[in-house]
Amino acid sequence: MQTPDQTPPPTPAEGIDALAFLHAPVGIVLTSSRVIRAANHSFAQMTGHEPATLQGQSFRMFYDSDRAFRDTRDIGLQPLRDGQTYSDERLLRHATGRAILVRFHAHTLTPDDPLANLVMSFTPLANPLTGDAPKPILTPRERTVVAGLTRGQTSKEIARDLNLSPRTVEDVRARLLKRFKVRNAAELLARLAGPAF
Repeated sequence: MQTPDQTPPPTPAEGIDALAFLHAPVGIVLTSSRVIRAANHSFAQMTGHEPATLQGQSFRMFYDSDRAFRDTRDIGLQPLRDGQTYSDERLLRHATGRAILVRFHAHTLTPDDPLANLVMSFTPLANPLTGDAPKPILTPRERTVVAGLTRGQTSKEIARDLNLSPRTVEDVRARLLKRFKVRNAAELLARLAGPAF
């Protein structure tokens, strides 16, 4: 029996699919050619935006530079073409400009042209010390260096991609190692990603 303060679950005619999409506990985004067609509340909250303001926006808004946006375009396309789901860990730019580390999953509805219709999910990676979702903790420069490290690049390769001196990248990397009290890039990535990395 239903009490007055309980709301009955919606019926399929009331849009249960839309309700599930909008209120899923993970960020979900549907894009067409890297333009947002729909984003749920979790994704909007995670990135510091209102859901309605995201529709029609290029996914470029979540990257530090045109180059970073362009460089991520082809990552994971082959598994998508093969009908598989692609997953990795990546950094997104929060509305405040700070970086957030997320676990990313993608599935295409159009394997012949994977980016034409892409469904993506984003989950903030937990802080290993508190279990809480991490606060945006990286500056844009730190974020681009960490993104290069997650791709397995050396400091020289990161520097070349960012048009920086290798010494600048080494300085950023050294500051990150010191701040997170780790000895190397692998430990840094593990610390940033938490137990799920």
